[in-house]
Amino acid sequence: MKRMYRKNSLLVLALVAFPFTTAAAQELQTGEVLTLHQCMEYAVSHSTKMRLQEADRHDEQWLRRQAVMRVFTPSVDVQTYAYNQYGRNLDPETNTYNTVTTFHNGYSASAGITLFDGFQSINNMKMAATAVKMGVSREQQTRDEICLATMEAYCNVLYYSELEAVLEGQVSTAKSSRDRAVRQEEVGQKGHADVIQMEAELAQKEYQLVTARNQKTNALITLKDVMFWPAGDVLEIETALPAPQLAPVQSAELSVFAMQSLPAAEIAAMNRKKAALDLKSARGAYAPTIGLYAGWSTTYYTYPGKTDYKTVSFKDQFKNNAGEYIQLSLRIPIFDQFSRRTTLNLKKSAVFRAQVEYDQKMRDIENEVVRAVSDRDGAQAAYSQADRMAEVQEEAYRLSTKQYEVGLISAIEFHTASQAYLNAKAERMNALLQLQIKDAVVRYYQGEPYINQ
Repeated sequence: MKRMYRKNSLLVLALVAFPFTTAAAQELQTGEVLTLHQCMEYAVSHSTKMRLQEADRHDEQWLRRQAVMRVFTPSVDVQTYAYNQYGRNLDPETNTYNTVTTFHNGYSASAGITLFDGFQSINNMKMAATAVKMGVSREQQTRDEICLATMEAYCNVLYYSELEAVLEGQVSTAKSSRDRAVRQEEVGQKGHADVIQMEAELAQKEYQLVTARNQKTNALITLKDVMFWPAGDVLEIETALPAPQLAPVQSAELSVFAMQSLPAAEIAAMNRKKAALDLKSARGAYAPTIGLYAGWSTTYYTYPGKTDYKTVSFKDQFKNNAGEYIQLSLRIPIFDQFSRRTTLNLKKSAVFRAQVEYDQKMRDIENEVVRAVSDRDGAQAAYSQADRMAEVQEEAYRLSTKQYEVGLISAIEFHTASQAYLNAKAERMNALLQLQIKDAVVRYYQGEPYINQ
């Protein structure tokens, strides 16, 4: 089996957006008959859910960049100020109090970096990287859900289209039989009751045809909604749908593979990893923090309105009043009203919860795989039987039509044969579409995304 999702995050991020341009989307609006693959591509490229996922992924990438910068780069600040001081104040030149108005102007620059914080910054950086990978998996999961919903809506349209085609043929046959019965009544070969029966048969088939067309219209509206196709535009889809070629599958082996490769499994695993890193970060809050800081500052002052004072030039004061410092700090947390202890216990509970959710997700995936394989095998058997039944009923309907034309069977017997043929055709189409969807689900668990099938 092949891997469905690569571990190289850069490659995954490069493949997230489909190369489905606006020009390509415009081409699909010119009346082209769309295949299932084209419908899924259109749905993915226009889905609001996908756009929201892309916005979330953009935010997660910025949070990751921020976490990386906090680990490897210092913080740098530059500051300046200017103010007048009135009344009693401290003379910056003599360091004594006076009542002279003084103008102060200062400049400073500082930088600092945390050398050690109990590896909290490192763990936060790893959590941010994990969040980015989770965002990619969520985006893939959303894409798969959109494709599956599109496939189901597409198959519903095919079902009612096939039903409509069968009913159109039966309406045409019923009209011919009614017209023939009218002519035979005119020459005395059939009674009026036979004509009325054929009129009733034709009316029923026309009613079923109108119902099928309405259902097809509703199914098409649903497909447009899933695809985000303009409601007022015409949407034509390919109606040919061959039966899939099924390969034998071992449920146990497929379950193991699915639990390692499905987006849902990866999200659960990364959520567990993220909770563990968050716990490490909470434990790191008990460690002392070591920081390195450096700075430079200078000031300028003068006495506005004091004529008997010669102010030193700005250039000389800027140079003479400058000072620098280098600081190495050690901060040891002792008591913070149990804030760190509460946080630590909450993170422990989060790890336990993430592990339980992971175990439940693995169990759900295993059950889903077993059920999917069983459903596909059952759908294959049902389709084989429905196909055989449809062939037999079609032949029976053809013979009943000829027998009714020559008067060998009654109108009621002909109606029964016609209805059985209609039901058989509908069941065969329904069985084929169910087999198509269930096989697509199994192939998805095998590592083949819906859009690539």
